[in-house]
Amino acid sequence: MGFATILMLSLVLLGSCKKYLDIVPDNVATIDNAFTLRSEAEKYLFTCYSFLPKDGEPLYNMGFMAGDEIWSNIEEREFISYGWRIARGSQNADNPLMDAWNGRYQGGGYNDNFGLYKAIRTCNIFLDNVQDQTKVPDLKLDERQRWIAEVKFLKAYYNFLLLRMYGPIPIVDKNLNLDASVEEVRIKRMPFDDCVNYVNNLLDEATTNLPMIITDRTNELGRITKPIALAIKARLLLTAASPLFNGNTDYAGFRDKDGVALFNTTYDANKWIKAKDAAKAAVDAAESAGFKLYQFPGSQFKLSDSTLRQLTIRGALTERVAQNSEHVWANPNSLSSFMQQVAMPRLMKGSDPIPVGSARQQLAPPIKIAEMFYSKNGVPINEDKTLDFSNRYTIRKAVKAERFYIKEGYNTARLNFDREPRFYADLAFDGATWYKYDSPSGSDENTYTVEAKSTQLAGANNFGWYNETGYFVKKVVDWNMSQSNSGATYRTYAWPEVRLADLYLMYAEALNETLSSPSSDVYNYINKIRTRAGLQSVETSWTNYSTNPSKYTTKDGMRQIIQQERLIEMAFEGSRYWDIRRWKRAAEMFNQPITAWSVNQPDEQSYYRVRTVLNQNFIAPRDYLWPIRTYDLTVNPNLVQNPGW
Repeated sequence: MGFATILMLSLVLLGSCKKYLDIVPDNVATIDNAFTLRSEAEKYLFTCYSFLPKDGEPLYNMGFMAGDEIWSNIEEREFISYGWRIARGSQNADNPLMDAWNGRYQGGGYNDNFGLYKAIRTCNIFLDNVQDQTKVPDLKLDERQRWIAEVKFLKAYYNFLLLRMYGPIPIVDKNLNLDASVEEVRIKRMPFDDCVNYVNNLLDEATTNLPMIITDRTNELGRITKPIALAIKARLLLTAASPLFNGNTDYAGFRDKDGVALFNTTYDANKWIKAKDAAKAAVDAAESAGFKLYQFPGSQFKLSDSTLRQLTIRGALTERVAQNSEHVWANPNSLSSFMQQVAMPRLMKGSDPIPVGSARQQLAPPIKIAEMFYSKNGVPINEDKTLDFSNRYTIRKAVKAERFYIKEGYNTARLNFDREPRFYADLAFDGATWYKYDSPSGSDENTYTVEAKSTQLAGANNFGWYNETGYFVKKVVDWNMSQSNSGATYRTYAWPEVRLADLYLMYAEALNETLSSPSSDVYNYINKIRTRAGLQSVETSWTNYSTNPSKYTTKDGMRQIIQQERLIEMAFEGSRYWDIRRWKRAAEMFNQPITAWSVNQPDEQSYYRVRTVLNQNFIAPRDYLWPIRTYDLTVNPNLVQNPGW
């Protein structure tokens, strides 16, 4: 039985496990039975895996909708996202949205069955039993060591997810005994740096006994490996080194009930050195294991270089793991089916449109996200000295040479012209071409076009199933998507929790912070990603095209370049929200207005008017950390609330 299949079965097991995880005295024998044989213990192992967040689903990916990257429409038709309600200012302490602490309001995944402290408790039960050599007697030593390492990783990962959201957290290293005193039950929050050290040590313990690669790819893809553990260690230490958690004086008075400071407000440069070393170790391990940046292998159809480049960029996310060299960690517990359905615009094939509901087009990036991508010269549009984007909201007609990006002869906004390949691979808009393998012509000549004004097929003319901003998320839709007059078929893929490009970006960022000025290695790892994206090097692009040609030569300037490169490369993967928070830029970025085209209008002149959908209101420092539920503070008086809540 394959690992992915067992993971699905473990969801059923979890329902039965709940009976003996929460009600102990009468069911101790049931727990013991789970560790009498290897086959039963393996089911429990996969129960530990089953808590992995479903990041391939927009409703459960913690960072996907909670920031400013994706917008939707107010009708919320079959798309109720508590993350998006956070983005609109509805977070609260009485009933926190996306409450991963308890597993409530989508914070516990599907049906809120997967709260992270429940996950940690499940991992502790597994470790207590499988580390006992007298239990599971038919489990071989090397397999026992590997299973223990996997669950130590999972326990570390669940703790990391909590501290990324809440900051200092209670550490539950061992489950409490039934006769624990009241004071033992009332666990306090640990200082943030202690939490980081705890998770880091767990990851180090796990790494030793994890395999470098999965050899049984039929049954074990998705199981934890050494490169995965090193990647999450790099992500942990990068988070800890970043401005939100490294020398943030906003938390100077944040203490527990005994007066213990929960944050060290003194900046520590050594944290960046640790992050740099961890990121380099993760990069080296991934490359040694055979991971490399994805390249589209080609198809039976004759395609332009422009389309091939787009399929490479999209495939880095959507190509299935068996054919994808870039997915260091793809999570088989999260298949991206619904994600594609709510991203896809309605397109016409011959005389047959995609039926209403098969392509719901609800994921809508604001205009500022479209503006974030570089010009075709590889620099920000407000820095390009050879291209004028000051008139970017005016209308322009596409010419034949642009037909692989925009339909020839179609009028669309100036903003949509002269952009980098990732703009066209990640986004679609009114007039954009959308090539997929069932293109009527086979080739990318005369392929699908998005037509998004209100009276057109992809326009705002179906209650709740329409695009609010005029931009569509092409990146998350596999190019193998097909359609007919009876419906649409989406080829699912396991959501990549870690891509090699992410590791390159982490290393470049951390390395730059340890230097007085950027080194060739900083440029090299950013340029690997830019080359794959069809751009010239940082040095060439800024020297030749930027109004600030020396920007890349300074530490501060290169920091800005790295951050924008990261926001572009990792767009629509749930990364932006966490990056902007850890950079302590949320008060700047999340207080900008959400703007859109006038999507309810039928003609060009009316459609291409910028309107404000909402003025976001991010309150700093309160909104940097998520609230703990007020009820939990009542039950456990030793807990303290996050500042501002």
